[in-house]
Amino acid sequence: MTQPAASAILAAHGLPRMLAIGGSDSCGGAGIQADIKTGMALGVEVSTAITAITAQNSLGVQKITPVSTAMLAAQIGSVCEDIPPAVIKLGMLVDAARIRMVIKALRTYTVPNVVCDPVLFSTSGRVLLSEAGRKALFKLLPLVTLLTPNAEEAALLSGCEVRTPKEYLDAGRILLDHGASAVLLKGGHMSGEESSDALLQRDYASPLWFSAPRIETRNDHGTGCVLASAIAAGLAQGMTLVEAVGRARDFVQQALIRSSGFWNGNGRGGMIPFDVGSCSVDVGQPKTAPRVAHQGVAGWACSHFCSIRATFTRSGSQ
Repeated sequence: MTQPAASAILAAHGLPRMLAIGGSDSCGGAGIQADIKTGMALGVEVSTAITAITAQNSLGVQKITPVSTAMLAAQIGSVCEDIPPAVIKLGMLVDAARIRMVIKALRTYTVPNVVCDPVLFSTSGRVLLSEAGRKALFKLLPLVTLLTPNAEEAALLSGCEVRTPKEYLDAGRILLDHGASAVLLKGGHMSGEESSDALLQRDYASPLWFSAPRIETRNDHGTGCVLASAIAAGLAQGMTLVEAVGRARDFVQQALIRSSGFWNGNGRGGMIPFDVGSCSVDVGQPKTAPRVAHQGVAGWACSHFCSIRATFTRSGSQ
């Protein structure tokens, strides 16, 4: 079946739309809640299909209850048959059964772009996808426009050790070989004064690098969700993949900077994806809490969100 371009869907329906498929985060920092907030901030309508209900906060994940596969299928069908999205963003998929359900849905409905954040662990370290689920994920990759793993996820999915930039690229190329059209290797879990992420694309032999200084903040819960959603939003608005990745990284960069001074729970809180200065509510005074270094994410020039310019270079190495 021929897939319409995102621009064609936008022209036909008048509003960029994203379908976010993933878990509900009760504290709002990650998951579906982060997807909705990100879409709103970037001017994209977000529909949802919930894979699991979680009880979690800044300290960790306390309980997970999956939604039935029948209910998941019903949610996806209900949205796609009435208000077709220009992009689907995949987050927490729970297990092999639900991944198979998503694969079936992606083959049934015509969606131009699919961005997959392979949620294997929570920020606090809770396992969110079993080994059987990871194996099922490989069957999903040929349907994915962009996969966005961090170093730990790339290592588990590729079966390679990831300690150096070269090993990271090798792992990413293995994921391309498994069918993904493009892989964004996030550098937040690697060492170094700067965080350097690499975009590997099937049609290009060399990676596109994005680099930026690391940001010290304790409010880094949900950064992977927000980044993937912001990329998906750009694709829904008709941006190229490189443009969408660059703007999304700038968006997350600003959210991390904006959130660094606020108290948002007793552990690793979520980011604030909008300018609190434009709100009429009292956001309160920052409280003292330990901080952790997190990836700085910046790249393509984004006049609306970013006054920081980071560099990106096309590497010639294989």
